[in-house]
Amino acid sequence: QVFVVRAPSDTSFGFAAMQCTNMAAAIFALSLLALGDLVSARSEVTPVQKAIQLMEGMLAKGKEEKHGEQVQFAAFKQFCDDTSVEKKRAIDQANEKIDMLKADIEKYTATAARLTKEIAEHDEDISVWTGDQKAATTVREIEKADYDALHQDYSESVDAIQRAVAVLKKQSHDRKQASLVQVSSLTQLSLIPDSAKRAIDAFLQQSQSPEGLEVSAPEAYGYEFQSHGVIEMLEKLLDEFIEERTKLEKSEMNGKHAYDMLMQDLTAQIQQASQDREEKSEVKAKTLQARADAEGDLKDTSDTRDADQHYLDDLTATCEQKASDFESRQQLRAEEIEAINKAIEIISS
Repeated sequence: QVFVVRAPSDTSFGFAAMQCTNMAAAIFALSLLALGDLVSARSEVTPVQKAIQLMEGMLAKGKEEKHGEQVQFAAFKQFCDDTSVEKKRAIDQANEKIDMLKADIEKYTATAARLTKEIAEHDEDISVWTGDQKAATTVREIEKADYDALHQDYSESVDAIQRAVAVLKKQSHDRKQASLVQVSSLTQLSLIPDSAKRAIDAFLQQSQSPEGLEVSAPEAYGYEFQSHGVIEMLEKLLDEFIEERTKLEKSEMNGKHAYDMLMQDLTAQIQQASQDREEKSEVKAKTLQARADAEGDLKDTSDTRDADQHYLDDLTATCEQKASDFESRQQLRAEEIEAINKAIEIISS
């Protein structure tokens, strides 16, 4: 048999050829040329059928490649979706942790500042109380020295007056001239009033007559009378000095007790303030260490968050570009398949 191939006369062929891609159009054109050169041929498969088989193979291969791209892109899209969800969750968790760490750092900073202020207040209190102790000790030492000196004066005066009174109470004939020195020594004591010293001097001048104690009866009577007046004066002074010494001893006892209580109170306050300062210093050190740890954790978390965000941005851009490329290729393959189908349809008609 002889087959003559002619181009179809209807306009649908030209319209179909315009819809084909360059590759499909070229294949279709070559097929027509091959068929056009065959004036006659004896074969079990006609040239038209051969061309149809060729284009059906191309069609099957195009569909297979199109499906393969769909499967491959579906896996890639699943990777994009899963990775995006994972990175977004990691970024959200990092942002929450960053907020918590910033709040912790702010809290640690405030706590450290408060402890620094309180420690400074304790240092000031300790310094003031230590100064109070030194000042109180200095005053106490001065008071004790004054007490010792005055108490010694009172005690010496009391002893001297007691000895002088004992001498003066003896009968005039029993007194020795040397024993009057006990009375004369009273005038050297600082606590003896000037009026008493003048009375003692007057008495001593009278007792030192040229004839010694050998005096007439009137003179002896006057001497004894004056001696009795001096004794009364000295006994009065003795009572006053003993009373003043007793008051002085009581005042010293009260002063020492007040000093001891003050020192005890100041010592207790200093010890408590020192303990509080030490405890707060330890808490401050731990707080500053916690803040440093939080700041380090904040930096690491921020760096990791930023790296995840950068990766997510790049991934999103890549996935969007891949999706756009996939859609373009799918569109192209769909157009190729459609063109081949049209060509097969035309040749088969």
